Amino acid sequence: FEEPEDPSNRSFFSEIISSISDVKFSHSGRYIMTRDYLTVKVWDLNMENRPIETYQPHSPSWYRCAKFISFCFCSAVFEEPEDPSNRSFFSEIISSISDVKFSHSGRYIMTRDYLTVKVWDLNMENRPIETYQVHDYLRSKLCSLYENDCIFDKFECVWNGSDSVIMTGSYNNFFRMFDRNTKRDVTLEASRENSKPRAILKPRKVCVGGKRRKDEISVDSLDFSKKILHTAWHPSENIIAVAATNNLYIFQDKVN
Repeated sequence: FEEPEDPSNRSFFSEIISSISDVKFSHSGRYIMTRDYLTVKVWDLNMENRPIETYQPHSPSWYRCAKFISFCFCSAVFEEPEDPSNRSFFSEIISSISDVKFSHSGRYIMTRDYLTVKVWDLNMENRPIETYQVHDYLRSKLCSLYENDCIFDKFECVWNGSDSVIMTGSYNNFFRMFDRNTKRDVTLEASRENSKPRAILKPRKVCVGGKRRKDEISVDSLDFSKKILHTAWHPSENIIAVAATNNLYIFQDKVN
């Protein structure tokens, strides 16, 4: 499959296909979708010389389309009204959605932006029903995070098998868990010491000011080069996997 190229638009980036997937539309037909750095293209398997649709993800029209897009067509816009008094230079960056996941029940959608995880009811588009602060202590450090490009990090989020707990990553190899029923949360750390057999993960706390307790770590001591961007939860067991740079850690709930 190859589309005739305009020589005037030729570039290095347009030659690299980064992903390919099946496309299932409601009408009959067989299609595939390809993605390169600049465009998304939908191809009819019966037509090898040109795509039937072409979209540009980096264009302003694409971003205005919707928060959630299904095969490049707008279905609904889920957006929380912004408080003008809280708007800053970083507002648009930190509100950018880095991951989105349907709940196993299909009733909810979870989104992750730079500072929060939000849970949305599919029947209510104007605001999330739950908002969890992942590392709000970084709000005062957005300038330095912008300078070292950390503010553009894309964190993933994940549900447990029963949709009762959500998990996402942070810096210093920390990852966060939020219990939707009890509203309790915990910060845990992925490290070689904690990955030893039968080792028990101990909750970690970040000190944002004042006197630091023995079991706390200062926000100024966080290592931003160590970050957990990717997380996964076993569909039926309390087994989780977190990726910390080039290390993959797997933890299991205590047995017996």
